[in-house]
Amino acid sequence: MFRFPTYTPDLNPAEGVWAHLKHSLGNLAPCSIDDLAELVRAHLKRMQYQPDLLDGFIAGTRLITAAP
Repeated sequence: MFRFPTYTPDLNPAEGVWAHLKHSLGNLAPCSIDDLAELVRAHLKRMQYQPDLLDGFIAGTRLITAAP
């Protein structure tokens, strides 16, 4: 178990996921909250099948230096 300071976005791989998601949704203009929710679900689903992208978010934290 790792003990992190109170706010450490650089050590949280989820921050990379959200930054990537916000970047990919940045130029879209959904008409409603439901449209936005559907777009977010679709982009997250697409990211789920890109293991190299997800590994990059973990590697960006520099917490794991060697592959198991």
